[in-house]
Amino acid sequence: MEERGTSDGPGGPQGLISASFNQDTTSLSVGTKSGYRLFSVTSVDKMDCIHEGAECPDVYIVERLFSSSLVVVVSLSMPRRMNVYHFKRGTEICNYSYSNNILSVRLNRQRLVVCLEESVYIHNIKDMKLLKTLLNTPHNPSGLCALSVNHGNSYLAYPGSQTIGEIMVYDANNLSKVTMIPAHDSPLAALTFNTSGTKLASASERGTVIRVFTIPEGQRLFEFRRGMKRYVSISSLSFSSDAQFLCASSNTETVHIFKLEQHSPSRDGESPTWGAYVGKMFTAASTYLPSQVSDMMHQDRAFATVRLNMFGLKNVCALSTVQKLPRLLVASSDGHLYIYNIDPQDGGECVLVRKHRLFEGDEAPQEAQQEEEEPEDGRSLPPSTSPSYAATVSLTSTPPSSTTLTGYSEDGGAEKGDVIPEHEFAEGPVCLDDENEFPPVSKQTN
Repeated sequence: MEERGTSDGPGGPQGLISASFNQDTTSLSVGTKSGYRLFSVTSVDKMDCIHEGAECPDVYIVERLFSSSLVVVVSLSMPRRMNVYHFKRGTEICNYSYSNNILSVRLNRQRLVVCLEESVYIHNIKDMKLLKTLLNTPHNPSGLCALSVNHGNSYLAYPGSQTIGEIMVYDANNLSKVTMIPAHDSPLAALTFNTSGTKLASASERGTVIRVFTIPEGQRLFEFRRGMKRYVSISSLSFSSDAQFLCASSNTETVHIFKLEQHSPSRDGESPTWGAYVGKMFTAASTYLPSQVSDMMHQDRAFATVRLNMFGLKNVCALSTVQKLPRLLVASSDGHLYIYNIDPQDGGECVLVRKHRLFEGDEAPQEAQQEEEEPEDGRSLPPSTSPSYAATVSLTSTPPSSTTLTGYSEDGGAEKGDVIPEHEFAEGPVCLDDENEFPPVSKQTN
């Protein structure tokens, strides 16, 4: 859930360089020329700035751990150094330097992963100790990788080949390889896990087909076709919290939302519909056609779409439940966050309900200002009683596993007053009084 733009992006002297949502899509982190900013995205009508950090300029990586006070920052001025801050206290927890430029950082409550062009470093987030270094990984110039946000099964996915779309799945808890998935014919462009870490979505550089696999088995579950007319660069993939929907954004003006549902055959005794009859005909015919054509006939199209008023700009998308309703969030390198309503029953064209500026002083077009002042269009709203992302769909995904590992639980970490043993770099044990404090270690430098 990360997007990287250029330092010459919009927003004046504080132009947006990167943007990423945290693991539960409750906040948005943006890297800017002057530092970084953290925004709350739990409301449609307003987007509060939680924190603005100016420790270093030209921040191109900023990742927040859930709703905690831990934030990881990497600057263009020192691209080989990772800084970990406790932003509520305004202190640096630690920093690490690596042999090459840092391309991406991923974290959950058990692990922190740093990805370089040809190596991956896995840290224990409890004490920031380096646990494993994966050397000589396939050439990965964009730092593409994904880490399951469910720390009970901290699966890590990264390219397994430089020339084709193979996915290496690695167990970051047990520090062992899990499986290699032959996902695409061309190199990978995007990867993401669902919340429970039981599904993995991928897209290749061609950008026409998106596939979903079971984890850890690596079996193909779904295949979606984003388009056929042109190759595109997919910049972002994101599951909804219940893993029933998947969104994909690219350098085109369209964001696609796919529905993950199995098409069950009609029950005995039911009269087949015309659509079912045609479907059977296609299925029968596909057995006699080349594999490329057969695959195309089995691919599902988008359930819902969004038409952005921009083209060629990088963006990051996320599916979230905001104020009890399903929304699509799109943070764009034009310096804005767009919020759309989604109809989880009928899909179709999504409705823009709010547009927020990420930088003070930016002048939005008159049309956008009018859009911001308009009330939400009630025609696009599903019933407000929905407790999940889409209450019309039963939840079939595996829930996050209970905490049987050392480290932190899903409710925020060690209990209040727990004394955390010192590690090899810490000056002494730390009494944890803030259950949202991550990690409970003294300042260290490596």
